[in-house]
Amino acid sequence: MADSLSLPIASIAANYDHSSLLSRNSAFSSRLLPSKCFSSGKNKLNLSSLGQYSFHSLHHRVSTIRALDSDVPHPLHKGSVDFKSKRSYEQWDSLTSTFSGAANIPFLLLQLPQIILNARNLLAGNKTALLAVPWLGMLTGLLGNFSLLSYFAKKKEKEAAVVQTLGVLSTYVVISQLTMAEAMPLPHFVATSVVVGSGLILNLLNYYNILNRRIWQIWEDFITVGGLSVLPQIMWSTFVPYIPNSILPGAIAFILAVAAVTMVRSICYYMICTYGQTSEKGVKFVGAISGWTATLLFMWMPVSQMWTNFLNPDNIKGLSAISMLLAMTGNGLMIPRALFIRDFMWFTGSTWGTVSYGYANIVCLYIFNSIGREFFIAATVGLISWLGCLSTTIKLSYVLYSYQPET
Repeated sequence: MADSLSLPIASIAANYDHSSLLSRNSAFSSRLLPSKCFSSGKNKLNLSSLGQYSFHSLHHRVSTIRALDSDVPHPLHKGSVDFKSKRSYEQWDSLTSTFSGAANIPFLLLQLPQIILNARNLLAGNKTALLAVPWLGMLTGLLGNFSLLSYFAKKKEKEAAVVQTLGVLSTYVVISQLTMAEAMPLPHFVATSVVVGSGLILNLLNYYNILNRRIWQIWEDFITVGGLSVLPQIMWSTFVPYIPNSILPGAIAFILAVAAVTMVRSICYYMICTYGQTSEKGVKFVGAISGWTATLLFMWMPVSQMWTNFLNPDNIKGLSAISMLLAMTGNGLMIPRALFIRDFMWFTGSTWGTVSYGYANIVCLYIFNSIGREFFIAATVGLISWLGCLSTTIKLSYVLYSYQPET
């Protein structure tokens, strides 16, 4: 896995028309582009030559954001990318935020059918039907949502934080329905309710910078230990009964997580007492690891689903093609924002969710004749067009705005 994301997304300013982009006398002076990017004897931009400039050849000209710095609020604002137009930056900031906010719609619709179905079964007195929904799986998803909510709230990414908040609330509604159907023990529901209420309040206060830093560190440690404990256990449980059913992976991970968090916090406390300042790397490590753990939890979902499809091909008929399409759409809408702020963790999770969770399951549904050819072709064309549009825009704007002549 790459250590950093070196594909900053910039933009072409709206106040330049196509002719100005093709003119060497435009606002983009010739010093911004190598001479061979222009057609010989003409004041025209040669797009074929422009395309030869790979991201690798331009990598050293723009600083990158390390994966450990993913949780730094708005790393782009620190001048990591040299935008030639403030107006251009603001336009892309607004556009990518809109895309990220639009992801609320597919993600909300993703859980809504399950909530409606559970409500109908409860009203009909059919509590047995709700036993098909695993409450432990819902708790795992809730933990993942909370980890990412804390991550995005710390980064001040409002739209992404709202997406995760809706995920927390919709999952909590399902858990409440399971408790009504006596599918989830009441003490577990009470404890979950306390965590949900406290977590939402803490994230809200932290977003507006009115939360004590020590309290926030305790919350980060809590979700970090929880995520690191659950992830290995979920991975292990995926391959049962081909491997022994055991809680050992989760128990070992819990001990190691507590030890790691305790060690990092102890080092920070020692440095404060000795040198009067904390370990910046240690703080970043704990802050980023919860986000990465949540991302890996969600990234494991398609792996688990694919394994289930492989073992029980007949069960794939119970997989909703609309749900997979919504998952692909929601994750895809978040990719532009992740690229714009150069967040490697967010980019990795969103891209994986788009391709490996949404589209890969649509492919499985098509292979097993659970969806028609028209649906499959439409999903494929839509995904390729969206990714192609992102790729073309990033490459062109990257060269126009970030190219610096070699000295």
